[in-house]
Amino acid sequence: MNKDIEAIFLDVGNTLRVVVPDEVFQAQARQELIALVGATEAEEIFFEKLEERWKIYRKQSKESWVEASERELWTRWLLPDLPAEKIAPLSGKLTRLWRDHDGRRIPRPDVKDTVVELHKRGYRLGIIANTITETEIPDWLEADNLTQYFKTVVLSSKVGYRKPGPEIYWEAARRIGVEPVKCAYVGDNPVRDVEGTQRAGFGMMILLLEPATLAKEPSSSEVKPDYIIHETKELLNIFSSR
Repeated sequence: MNKDIEAIFLDVGNTLRVVVPDEVFQAQARQELIALVGATEAEEIFFEKLEERWKIYRKQSKESWVEASERELWTRWLLPDLPAEKIAPLSGKLTRLWRDHDGRRIPRPDVKDTVVELHKRGYRLGIIANTITETEIPDWLEADNLTQYFKTVVLSSKVGYRKPGPEIYWEAARRIGVEPVKCAYVGDNPVRDVEGTQRAGFGMMILLLEPATLAKEPSSSEVKPDYIIHETKELLNIFSSR
């Protein structure tokens, strides 16, 4: 396998950022979501309904490797019983609140220093992420002054296809201007990220072991990563200056 890596793509959820519980933050998100759509059911009933619909959507998206846009997610899958002309303009805000009701997303402590150093060492950096939000990741990069270090950000909610399908990887490689065999990918999912990266013909796959991910999706794949790390900063031991 060619290890002459020129571009490094990173996952975001549980790779660059983790979810931490915050009861006040989560409660506020739930209340704001209910108020935004004008729901009249009790909060518990309303969110039970959304959770059931969410499970159905997630199952089909994982099986089809297709991601809905924010508009489609809310008008077709999560709130199909409300007028589409009312829900569609709210879909971006609804998605952010839906994610916030799970907890607060914060970057790992070593992310920024690692990203800056990899950039200094001459690598082109990008993001490939399965996500239902179209704005949250770009907004985080801007808020943490990281936008300048990433040549491209490819989100499943924007391009319509998701990992482990190879199309999202190929699109990212095309945008950054590097052939797949000279690209590396860093992710936390021991099945989807590993299989997708290698299916796309990327030159290297690095798995960041994250207990929260392994608890939900333990490794069962015969396809193995090239490296396993426990902290983002360990990437600096793998990628020396170009």
